[in-house]
Amino acid sequence: MRVSTWSSTEQSGRRWILDASPNALVEITTSPSHQPVDPSVMTEGIKTSAVLHRDTRFLPKKAIDGKGCYLFLEDGTKFLDSTGGAAVSCLGHGHEKVKQAIIDQTNKISYCHTAFFSTEVSEELARFLVDSTGGRLSKVYMVSSGSEAVEAALKLARQYFLELSTPQPQRTRFIARKPSYHGITLGALGAGGHVLRRQPFEPLLPQNNSHVSPCYSYRGKHNGETDADYVARLAAELDAEFQRVGPENVCAFIAEPVVGAALGAVPAVPGYFKAMKAVCEKYGALLILDEVMSGMGRCGTLHAWEQEDVIPDLQTIGKGLGGGYAPVSGLLIGEKIVQTLDKGTGVFRHGQTYQGHPMSCAAALAVQKVIQEENLLENVRDMGIYLESQLKARLGDHPYVGDIRGKGLFWGIEFVTDKLTKEPFSPELGVAAHIQETGLDPAYGISLYAATGCVDGTRGDHVLLAPPYNVTKDEIDLIVETTARVLGQVFTKVVKV
Repeated sequence: MRVSTWSSTEQSGRRWILDASPNALVEITTSPSHQPVDPSVMTEGIKTSAVLHRDTRFLPKKAIDGKGCYLFLEDGTKFLDSTGGAAVSCLGHGHEKVKQAIIDQTNKISYCHTAFFSTEVSEELARFLVDSTGGRLSKVYMVSSGSEAVEAALKLARQYFLELSTPQPQRTRFIARKPSYHGITLGALGAGGHVLRRQPFEPLLPQNNSHVSPCYSYRGKHNGETDADYVARLAAELDAEFQRVGPENVCAFIAEPVVGAALGAVPAVPGYFKAMKAVCEKYGALLILDEVMSGMGRCGTLHAWEQEDVIPDLQTIGKGLGGGYAPVSGLLIGEKIVQTLDKGTGVFRHGQTYQGHPMSCAAALAVQKVIQEENLLENVRDMGIYLESQLKARLGDHPYVGDIRGKGLFWGIEFVTDKLTKEPFSPELGVAAHIQETGLDPAYGISLYAATGCVDGTRGDHVLLAPPYNVTKDEIDLIVETTARVLGQVFTKVVKV
């Protein structure tokens, strides 16, 4: 195999090429008709836009409408949203019941500060969520984003040990996993182990975090090693990390039940979380499960931990909670923490202006009622099995597809240069980025959520698929076939055998 010059894949008003001499990606601007133009023409839109876009040199197309699995763009493209953005749009776009619930809430009350008042809709949503755990998590703290929910979890874990009848103020440390991602704010970023996201901000991050290996059987499990032996080895590693930092100093271990963007929809092997919780309980630390991406139905049960019957002390929820109809996330809290706080100060020393926002709560409650009323968790399970079978049938023999993994309607595809050695592509090739960019081309019109770093934080390319819970077989067939076409286009340009 040799790397080819990236010469002619143009998407979305820009073109990526590989300069074969320095092996570096070069971005050159093109018009929507794929004809090179003066960059000053393309940057004019950026200059007139007041938005700080994710790429300051590129103006994304505008989405002007959405219905079901599709977004409709200003240029007329009918775009297949096979990832729900970032695994967010669990009901697709434009769901009439959710839209009406938001309108109805607007006609009642759109905002009040939780320092003064509660609202009927926030109480109803909280009751729904607590009941969905069978009461095993007994209170909910509602905020607006996954990062905020993780920040609240970290701070409440710390405060729990200060509020005990015999306080443990020395507990200041958190253990997470490589290369996990728990949010972009400083506390959440510090807890996570995502190298590329952390790198620019390392001097600002808390120094009370450490990281152990993920449960990543494709790369972490030894040849001939059973699941039980693999779990025992990872449990021993976590135990050793407790010992290294001092078990009396650890607040909590935090992990995603199915790792999202950082590894590409990697589920743990059976028994893993039971073993991790046992280590936490051995040393009196808490277990925080970050289900912002994998929870609220995405993996086939409302809470991902239900499948392992491992109840966390704290659980973050987010993306599938409100389905993108409003910014909303939450923290589910175990009863022992609630009781400890109640017997202590009774005050969680953390508050945000928009916590428990009525509009967000109304959207989330409506989304959850639709999931329940339309029996969509069953559809997630059924369509998840179908998506898995179709992906493996269509792409399992692809020479550069190393692994296809996931749960429910949450699937990742990892790319390698060699299926036997599992050697990743060079980061300079930007394989995942090329795949995402190619999908955005109107010729394909599909979202493929790209990420890198699954091997060691910098190397390793994968994409995510996360269609809505009400997806149909026909739509899955289209997602799989279009994904295969995109990969065919990209890999004919990236490599030559």
